[in-house]
Amino acid sequence: MKRIILISAVLCMASVFTFATGFRVVDGQYIDILQDDKPIVRYMYAFDKSNNDRKHETFKVFHHVMNEEGTSPITKGPRGLFTHHRGFYIGWNNLQHAGAEHDLWHMRKDEAQVHRDIVVKESNAERSILSTRIDWLGTDGETVILEEIRTITVYHDDPDAHTVIDFQSELRAVNGDIELNGDAEHAGMHFRAAQDVAENKSAIYIFHAENINPREDMDLPWVTMTYKMLDGRHYSVQHMNHHKNPKDTYYSAYRDYGRFGAFFEKDIKDGNTLTVKYRLRITPGEAPTHEVMDAQYKMYLDL
Repeated sequence: MKRIILISAVLCMASVFTFATGFRVVDGQYIDILQDDKPIVRYMYAFDKSNNDRKHETFKVFHHVMNEEGTSPITKGPRGLFTHHRGFYIGWNNLQHAGAEHDLWHMRKDEAQVHRDIVVKESNAERSILSTRIDWLGTDGETVILEEIRTITVYHDDPDAHTVIDFQSELRAVNGDIELNGDAEHAGMHFRAAQDVAENKSAIYIFHAENINPREDMDLPWVTMTYKMLDGRHYSVQHMNHHKNPKDTYYSAYRDYGRFGAFFEKDIKDGNTLTVKYRLRITPGEAPTHEVMDAQYKMYLDL
C-alpha cells in the first residue's frame, strides 16, 4: 500500500512539473511560454488582412513580456503612442531590395512580417525554446525579401530575475541582395515598455560606464532601462549586445516613453544569412548594481 501511495505521489509531481513550464496556443493568435503555470512570454503571430484594423494590429510578429501573475503585458501592443512599437521586436525602416525601399518597421504600405511555421518548440525545468520561420514581405505585400528564423530561449532558473530571454534572429536574403539601412530610432532589435510609460514618462537609462553618449558612442556591451507601471510596479530591462553582432552598433536609449534597442547597418548578399543575438534580463524593482549587470553580461558571452 505504501508503495502504491508513493508511486501516485511521484506521478502527481510529474504531472505538476509538465504543467509548470511549456506552451499554450490560443486560437491561432498567440503562443504563451509558461513559467510556474503562468504566461511569462507571449509570441504574437496572428496575421489577418480581412480589414484595415486587423491588418494594422497584425502586420508585425513580436513578443510580449507578461507580469508576475501572467495576466497582462508589461510591454506595449498595437495602438498607443507610436503604434508600431510592440513588445520586443526587430525591423528596419529602410530596407533596400531590388532598387526599392521597404519599411519593415512602420509597415507604411503593404509590408509585413508573417509567421509561417514553428521550427522548434521545446521546454524543460531550465528553459523553453520557441523557434519560428517568419517571412518579411516587401511593399507589394507578396514578395518575400527576407526569410527569418527567430529563436527565443526563455530561462526559468534565475531566481533574481522576472525572466531572462535570449533573442536570436537569422536573416536570409532569399530573393536578391539586401541592404539593412535606417537610423537608431527606427531600426534594429528593440524593447518597448507598456503604454503606461508613455503616460508617466518614467523611463531612465543606465550605461556600463560614465559619460556615455548613446547618440555618439558605438558598440556598447549593454544598456539597462528602468520604468514604472501605473500600478506602481517597477521593472528593469538589461539589453545585452552579443560581441559577435555587427560592429558600429548604436543604442537608441534616451526616450522617456520606454523604447530602446540596438541598431546597425549591414548588407546581406543573395542566399547569405546574417545572424544576430541579444539577451534581455528583466528584473522587478530597481535596477541591479553595475557589478551585477557586468557579471550578467559576462555570463551571456561565456555561453
